[in-house]
Amino acid sequence: MWLYNNKEFTEEDVGDYFGFVYLIENNLNGRKYVGKKFFTRAGTKQIKGKKKKVRLSSGWSNYWSSSKELQEDVKKLGEENFKRTILYLCKSRSECSYRETKEIFIRDALLSENYYNSWVSCKIHKAHVLNKL
Repeated sequence: MWLYNNKEFTEEDVGDYFGFVYLIENNLNGRKYVGKKFFTRAGTKQIKGKKKKVRLSSGWSNYWSSSKELQEDVKKLGEENFKRTILYLCKSRSECSYRETKEIFIRDALLSENYYNSWVSCKIHKAHVLNKL
């Protein structure tokens, strides 16, 4: 279950948001992970014999980050021992990247053993973010 503003966030709450920045917390040892996830992914569909580009669900509601270490802990300790919180709902891919990177740096996540984060990578153009924030 994902929480946003201390309430359960569901498919009906997605609206026209593109993605979100999240925090996953291990309730047993306090370790955390900051990441981003998009609500949809690119795909194709056959329509009247032609391939058309469409947006498909990304499986975000069951997502547990790209961190292998965190995924292993979730399997070993059980999902009930983790809390998944949406920090920001974002209108674009660039906004997600900007907010995720900013959170990682503000929290010093790469410098702390209290975070599962082990790398950060982003490429953001100012024009793609300015009108979204």
